[in-house]
Amino acid sequence: MNLKRTFGALLTILGIGGLIYTAVVFTNTSGGTRDMKLLIVYGVLGLIFFMTGISLVRNTKDEA
Repeated sequence: MNLKRTFGALLTILGIGGLIYTAVVFTNTSGGTRDMKLLIVYGVLGLIFFMTGISLVRNTKDEA
């Protein structure tokens, strides 16, 4: 079992969840500045988790 690849998959799933959460809340809000700042934070964190997870999965070599 490759721990890096598993952690990369977990980060990817968390990133996708964060991006979906941001999109759902963005479509359901009427638009306050406080809400938008929080959504930007969630979106950026989701994007960072997603990109980091994809990078870990892609760059980790399979060792049998």
